[in-house]
Amino acid sequence: MAAPEEVLVIKPIGVVRSAVKEPTREKHPDLISEIVIDEALAEGLDDITDFSHIIVLWWIHRSRRPAPLKVHPRGNPEHKLMGVFATRSPDRPNPIGKTTVKLIERRRNILRVQGLDAIDGTPVIDIKPYIPGYDSAEGATAPPWVIKG
Repeated sequence: MAAPEEVLVIKPIGVVRSAVKEPTREKHPDLISEIVIDEALAEGLDDITDFSHIIVLWWIHRSRRPAPLKVHPRGNPEHKLMGVFATRSPDRPNPIGKTTVKLIERRRNILRVQGLDAIDGTPVIDIKPYIPGYDSAEGATAPPWVIKG
């Protein structure tokens, strides 16, 4: 394990362009956004359109700092306080977001996607192709509050 005082440097590969300007807990499954990738990295997008979906990792740059270690899941005070690592809270020690989105098209260094829940100006730190079977766990379970919403 790295020493606690060690600092990691992550350079964004791009930025989100979205109609959503402020953080919200609402999902936007139909929202079309753009991910503008650094032009120097555009070649790394070659063949990405062979996939219908991609996984976007992004820095939740407007999360609460310092992050609490206990939160109410989905920001709902009716849910019991839980450890932040047992939730999808955006307020985390390392505020990394992850969303699987539909890839609509690629234009050079710009990806048009559907369903990205990152706000306008969000730094993108990585993109991976979604691989059916590989990116879904067979027999996975979750607590009732997740399934009920």
